Amino acid sequence: MIETLVAAAEGEELNPLIPHVSEIIIGLVVFGLLFFLLRKFVVPMFEQAYAERTAAIEGGIEDAQAAQKEAQAALEKYNAQLADARHEAARIREEAKEQGAQILAELRAQAQADAERITATAHAQVEAERAQVVAQLKSEVGSMATQLASRIVGEALEDDARQQRTVERFIAELEESSN
Repeated sequence: MIETLVAAAEGEELNPLIPHVSEIIIGLVVFGLLFFLLRKFVVPMFEQAYAERTAAIEGGIEDAQAAQKEAQAALEKYNAQLADARHEAARIREEAKEQGAQILAELRAQAQADAERITATAHAQVEAERAQVVAQLKSEVGSMATQLASRIVGEALEDDARQQRTVERFIAELEESSN
């Protein structure tokens, strides 16, 4: 300012585009002081906030990666358990099929044995009935033959032993003639 007064007194004209030396010096001092204060107090706070933010982001990324690894491990474990369960189910199905086939074979064998037993019993029963019928038929044929023979011959074949021999002889002759 003093220079301005001095310059005004001398009659020089002041140029508004050219700053005075005192203004440049005061501006530099204020800029230096402001720079020093900002550098001393504000910049460390910004750097600290930046470092905290960087650490939080990196920690978040690491946490996300760890969570992703855990999820991947859980997925692999789940898939392994699922595969084991499928194998177990297939094994159980195969065992059930084998057991079913075994039971079916046992039932078939039992049914076959029952059928053979029933057939053998039926054959034995038929054979017994046949023998009974043959014996009854022989008896009736014998008595009829005796009656017929006694009528034809005119003698009485009343004697049981004689009658029995005659019937047996007659039946034997019938069997020989049929063969």
